Order: sequence, then structure tokens, then C-alpha cells
Amino acid sequence: MDLVVPSNHAQEGFCLFQCAQSNTPRNKSCTARVRARVRSDLSSKSVASSIEGLLGFKAQCGVSYKRRRNRVLSVSRVESYTSNVRHSTLDGIPHGHSNSGNISSHEEYSSPNYEEFESNNHLRRLVRNGELEEGFKFLESMVYQGHIPDIIPCTSLIRGFCRIGKTKKATRVLEILEDSGAVPDVITYNVLISGYCKSGEIDNALRVLDRMSVAPDVVTYNTILRTLCDNGKLKQAMEVLDRQLKKECYPDVITYTILIEATCKESGVEQAMKLLDEMRNKGCKPDVVTYNVLINGICKEGRLDEAIKFLNNMPSYDCQPNVITHNIILRSMCSTGRWMDAEKLLTEMLRKGCSPSVVTFNILINFLCRKGLLGRAIYILEKMPQHGCTPNSLSYNPLLHGFCKEKKMDRAIEYLDIMVSRGCYPDIVTYNTLLTALCKDGKVDVAVEILNQLSSKGCSPVLITYNTVIDGLSKVGKTDQAIKLLDEMRRKGLKADVITYSSLVAGLGREGKVDEAIKFFHELEVLGVKPNAITYNSVMLGLCKARQTDRAIDFLAYMVSKGCKPTEATYKILIEGVAYEGLAKEALELLKELCDRGVVKKSSAGQGALKM
Repeated sequence: MDLVVPSNHAQEGFCLFQCAQSNTPRNKSCTARVRARVRSDLSSKSVASSIEGLLGFKAQCGVSYKRRRNRVLSVSRVESYTSNVRHSTLDGIPHGHSNSGNISSHEEYSSPNYEEFESNNHLRRLVRNGELEEGFKFLESMVYQGHIPDIIPCTSLIRGFCRIGKTKKATRVLEILEDSGAVPDVITYNVLISGYCKSGEIDNALRVLDRMSVAPDVVTYNTILRTLCDNGKLKQAMEVLDRQLKKECYPDVITYTILIEATCKESGVEQAMKLLDEMRNKGCKPDVVTYNVLINGICKEGRLDEAIKFLNNMPSYDCQPNVITHNIILRSMCSTGRWMDAEKLLTEMLRKGCSPSVVTFNILINFLCRKGLLGRAIYILEKMPQHGCTPNSLSYNPLLHGFCKEKKMDRAIEYLDIMVSRGCYPDIVTYNTLLTALCKDGKVDVAVEILNQLSSKGCSPVLITYNTVIDGLSKVGKTDQAIKLLDEMRRKGLKADVITYSSLVAGLGREGKVDEAIKFFHELEVLGVKPNAITYNSVMLGLCKARQTDRAIDFLAYMVSKGCKPTEATYKILIEGVAYEGLAKEALELLKELCDRGVVKKSSAGQGALKM
């Protein structure tokens, strides 16, 4: 294999090889210079003079030493047998003579430039098609061949690996890129830093910042500052800011907004206001996002009236509040029960020409439903289209929850149908709300029917969906159906949890199927799920109802041996179990002893004794 060097990258530094392809006066001159330099080096009396001569040659040819060094390093990674082939090929070409007799005209036109161009095109295609691993292998291959990869597809490759959490592979792409002689730009570094930040590897992001071969920009610093602040590391963020200023990379409005938000959370609004003053003094004008952050901080400190005053003063700061500003205030008004003020704010918004968003209306609907004012909430919902807003599932969900809470299931189902008829498809939260209410109301057959229709409506049930219906079936003595649902969820790849099994065990115990309940209990353990006190209590209750109190007491010992602490309910079940077997006197003695030990309250124990 011939060692090929792209002429556009080699410039005059590789004129020795260029000479072989052309006999132009420029190349003859170049050859003469090389010969003169070689003679000079051979006749020199010291190594120092040879080095000086070579440096002189480098300066004449205008070749970047760093770039050539990096290319040599990258090419040197190829397997030794390839290197031997290349060396033997090069040795066969006499220095200073044209090799046109050895290279065909076809090979001459298959120039290194064309090969490198085609390699980069292929790399682009692989990355564009999402073939990241193939792209990585091809990148290694083309660099081993001495081709310099294009920065843009390499940056896309880094971004792709970062998106799937392979940050180490992304870093390796950058290393290959750097070693190839290509110079990554600030965007390439920013993509890798962003990838590390998103995966929570802030220390690695800082290491990339330290090794950057180009000057970081404000985006670089903002990415790191955002991650540090989001993780509560404001002090470290301030250190990075100092470093940014020393590099003469000046913060922008985003930088200050990030720091102001973090300061509000960690040190309070008063300290954040100092940063706002510093920002203004340095000629950086705050925008509406900056003011929204401050207003949100004031509201969270419970200073709603101050927040309203700040909102009203914003135009004097040459900044108009937007819908998000109003939503922050509106949410705070609703959470503190100031409904009349919320209505006034909405009216004021419309007067100023600030159109409310779906979020605005959802805040109001949610508040009204929590207060039980469902009629008023429906009125707001119906008014939304007049303001250019289409209700979404978050608009309907509070209403459905409100109807379910008031046990108005017919109204809840009616609004579910209205929701669908208007092109708003319920999400799994909507269905879970409805299923929970139906099961609590004992309408488990309706709940099962809705559950069976979910997949056809494009809404896949989740674990909590199945748990809700399994629990509902278990409570009404339909454990056979509940077990079928357990099998169905397993087939769909959903893993049952302690809640699923606790519901089944309790249901089987109530139906007197104690041995089957214990079987499911041990199945839970085999799956590596640790039973909780509720699961143990369900088994013991079943045993006591079956007049097998001795086995229940054995189960208590097993419970303790497994490190699960008995609750007051555990002991009450056993006391009632002893009494249920006709041993009332013994049950009262046990009750007294447990009260003396403080594991059972005297008040609740007395109620239990009366019940027995």
C-alpha cells in the first residue's frame, strides 16, 4: 500500500512527493531546495546544524509542525505489517526522481484528496443513518489510512453517542479527531460537554473544559453553570464564573439568569437581587426570563404582594411581562386561596393584550376542582376555545378526579366521552383516576371493561393501572380474575411489585384460600421482591380467619427473622385470632402484656376487645 498524503493538506511540506507527479518549475525548485538541504545536512559537522536545517526547511515550506506531528502519530497506529508494506513501497521510489513510470495515469487521478473526500462522504452517510458503531469503526479506519476526518460528521457522531449515554465513546471520537490533525471547533467541544452534563458527569465535563484546544465560548460556560446550579453546587458555579471572567469570556443574560435562579433557591431573593444589580452595572440587560425567575423566587418565599408589585413595575424596567410571568403569580394566588385576585389578574391580562395559554386555564381549573367548584371549572373549560386555547388532558383530568371524588361516576364517564369526541385523547393518568374511583365504588366489572379497551385506544396500561384493578377484584372476592390479570401483565413485560402481590394475598386470605395466598407470598420472595408488613399481615389475617393462629404466630417469627418490623396491626390481628378460636381470656392476657410493652395502644386495644 502506498503512503498517500493529500496535497491540499501537505502544501509544500511534502514537495518531495509532489515532484514525482509533476515537472513544473515550482516543483523543480522545490526538488532543488530539498537536494540542497540534504547535501547541507550530510556535510554538517554537528547534529545541531542538521536540526537547524530541517527547521529552516519547515519554515520555507510553511507546514504546521503540530499538524504533521499529529498525523504521524495517527498513522503510526496502523498494524505493523501495513507499516512495513508502506515503507517498502516508499523505499522503492528513488528520491528526486519522477515515479511516473511506476504509477498509472488512473492512480494519478485517484488522488488522496478524492479518497479523503469519499471517506468523509461515507462517514456522513453512516452518521446520518444513525449507524454510530459503524461510523466509529470507519472513522478509526480512515484515520489509520492518513485521511483527515471532517469535523461536522465527527461532531454529529459525538452527539449521537452522548444521546444514548455512551459518553466514553464520544470522548474517544474527539481524541481520534484531535490525533488525526483536524482541529475541533468550539461546537464540537460544547456537544461533548453538554453530553457529559446531561448524563450527570460534571467532573468529566470540567476535564474537557480544561483540555480544550480552542477558547471556550459563553455557551460552554453556560452549559456547565446550568448543570452545577441544578445540582445545588452554586459555590462551584461561582468559581467557574471567576475562571470565565479571567479568560475574558463575558457572561450574557443567560449566564446571569442561571446564577440568579440558583441564588434564589440557595440563598434567597435578597442575595439574588445583588446579582441583578451587578448584572445591570456590567451593562447586561435583564430579560423577561430573568424577571420571571425573581418573581417565582418571591412567590415561593410567600411574598405574593411583593411579587404583584414587581410585576406591575416591570414596564418601568423596559421589560413587558409575558404569559409565564402572569402564570407564576396566578399559581401563587390559587395556592393561597385568593380566587378573586386570580380572576382580576386574568381580566387584567386580557386588557393588556397578553393572551392566556392552556397552562393559565389549567391552573384555574385545577384550583376550582380542588375546592369542589366543579360548575365554575366547567365554565372556565368551555371558555378556553374563545381565547384560542384547546383543552388538553390536563384540563379534563382535574374535572374527572373531582367527579370521582364526589362519587359521580356517570358524570365522570360522560366527560370522558366529551373529551374523546373533542379530539382530546385521555392519557394513562386520566384512566388511572377513573379506574381507581370505579374500583372504590365497587364497579370493578366496568373497570375491567375499560382496562380491556385501553390498548385499542392507543393508551398502554402501566403497572399502577393493573395494580388498581387487581386490588379492586381482590376486594370483591374475584381473585381468579385478578390472577388472570397478573398473567396478562407479565405477558406484556410488566413486572409485578409488592403492591400487586399484597392485593392478591389479602384477597385470597379473605376468601379462605390461605395455602394459595402463602404460595403467592413465597413467589414474591423468589422474584427478589421484599414483602412489607402489609403482605405479612394479610397472610396472618387469613390464617387467623381459618382458625390457624399457631401458624400465624409462626409467621410472625418468620417476619421478624426476615428483618420486617411488626406493626400495631400485626399484633391486633393475632389477638383477634386467639379470641376467634374461643380463647377470650388468653387473648385479653396477651393484649395486656402487649400494651405494657407499648407495642399496642390501650385505646385501640380496648376497641379491639369490645369488637371481639
